[in-house]
Amino acid sequence: MGQKNPRIAVLGTGAQGASIGADLVRAGLDVTYIEQWPAHVEAMRARGIEVRLPDETHVTPVHALHLCEVATLREPFDIVFIVVKAYDTRWVAELIAPYVAEDGLVVGLQNGMTQDAIAAAVGAHRTMGAVIEVASNMFEPGIVNRQTPVSGSWFAVGAYDDSARGREPEVQAVLSHTGRVDISPDIRSSKWMKLVANAGELVPSAILDLPLAPAVALPGVHDFMIECGKEAARAALADGSRLMPIFGLSEDAVTDPDRYAADLLGAVLDSFSLPDTKTTVLQDWMKGRHAEYEEVNGLVVSVLAAAGQEAPYNAHTVRLAKEIEAGRMPRSAANVDALLDVVVNG
Repeated sequence: MGQKNPRIAVLGTGAQGASIGADLVRAGLDVTYIEQWPAHVEAMRARGIEVRLPDETHVTPVHALHLCEVATLREPFDIVFIVVKAYDTRWVAELIAPYVAEDGLVVGLQNGMTQDAIAAAVGAHRTMGAVIEVASNMFEPGIVNRQTPVSGSWFAVGAYDDSARGREPEVQAVLSHTGRVDISPDIRSSKWMKLVANAGELVPSAILDLPLAPAVALPGVHDFMIECGKEAARAALADGSRLMPIFGLSEDAVTDPDRYAADLLGAVLDSFSLPDTKTTVLQDWMKGRHAEYEEVNGLVVSVLAAAGQEAPYNAHTVRLAKEIEAGRMPRSAANVDALLDVVVNG
């Protein structure tokens, strides 16, 4: 690839994908939006994408396609950013695979450990893993509320394996228009570290139907979140990954698993969220959508179970999430006692 103006697709243009894509378009890059929400596509076609930042709002004309229009594409993409929910990764990767240049790259800008599914669909030589830390939300077609400006947004990219090693700067150069981009020598471990933070914050605050900051302020909830993160850190190690710095932290910030889990959650609270920031899980539930609890907390449970260990805090979180999605429990701050009622064996 290595060309000056690569053909780029953003596959999944919700809050994160749409705002990132807008930055790339505004930088003069050739970007195609591919989206499965029909009303959102039509709004973008009519008015462009409106991105509301803390200190400014900009409207950017974009080229947006309905998902069903992928079959009309003829020119391959050089870089595809997949920005859908983790549970949708495999099928969208299969969908876009025929439209990726043979020397192109597919980058999973997502929570969860999605790089294996992408590599299975497009090949390891075209797969880049990534970590994203940007706070944003979308509740109206064509309008993004991005709470983290470019100056405060952070990404890491890394090759899936040696067949793509050395090509990270190609992705770094593109993403640098939308935030700081570090190259990770071990993207699987980097993604596990993000999952350590996500395990504590995403679902527990949503169960309480609260933005992250007021959820953390409830007695006992911060400690609960840290326990979820500790289990996730142990799962990362059990999965063969290692503790490593993310969010722009230095190597000396990496401590033992329990302390580092608390520090990663603290970094999210201190640097990447505002007082009214709602997690992606809460946003999904507010829209009546399925959330990624199995791909985050559920993964911790399954990895530790395979290693002969328990994950009571994450297992409890998954149980409550299932109750909420089944309609047997409302999401509410009144759930705090139920959230904290964890049975720990031994």
